[in-house]
Amino acid sequence: MRVNSSSDRASECVPSRATGMEGGIVIKDDWPGYSLELFTYPEHYREDIESVYIPHGVIMDRTERLARHIMDDIGDHDMVVLCVLKGGYKFCSDLVEFIKVQCRNSNKHLETRVEFIRLKSYLNDQSTEDLHIIGSQDLSVLRGKNVLIVEAIVDTGKTMKALLKHVEAFEPKMVKVAGLLVKRVSNVVGSLPDYVGFEIPNRFVVGYALDYNEYFRDLNHICVISEIGKVKYKI
Repeated sequence: MRVNSSSDRASECVPSRATGMEGGIVIKDDWPGYSLELFTYPEHYREDIESVYIPHGVIMDRTERLARHIMDDIGDHDMVVLCVLKGGYKFCSDLVEFIKVQCRNSNKHLETRVEFIRLKSYLNDQSTEDLHIIGSQDLSVLRGKNVLIVEAIVDTGKTMKALLKHVEAFEPKMVKVAGLLVKRVSNVVGSLPDYVGFEIPNRFVVGYALDYNEYFRDLNHICVISEIGKVKYKI
């Protein structure tokens, strides 16, 4: 997504590069995830998750690589990072920290300012037609700036398309999007993020700040929610 103001077992988990997404790592449709017995996680979620889909260490390594791509593209320029809450806060925090590390270890300098916006479009495990922008709607600080929108997950693209339209109204110099997860769905309405962590099947995942009705944000790993978990925390 680009907007200008003038307009294993581990290898099975992350087996290949996405053909349609620059740098995205493809997780196959039949990937079941890792057994819960191989990892630590909050014990109160034992019956509520099926498997560890993407381990925390893999998330961190991939995020570090995305930070390098961003530095290559935008280094030596100021940038406003627009974090999409709540699901994107861990990804955004880790991504910005890795960008800072890249700056310290190179001759480039990328000054970052972080702003926050909160969106809500899910009820239980279903995306709704209604997009609610709950966070700061006055984003005049974006005017004339390079903007990086950081989102945890992109599926149909409807939410991101609406957010981009909202952001464009503040006339940024440039807008790019970093998405940790992109789901393979048939009814895509928007373009793909500029920086993609993982391309995943259309499964409902939780953890690493991704929630199900505000639960599971405290999981470090990205996990597949169980049917028991869906019923237990349904509203």
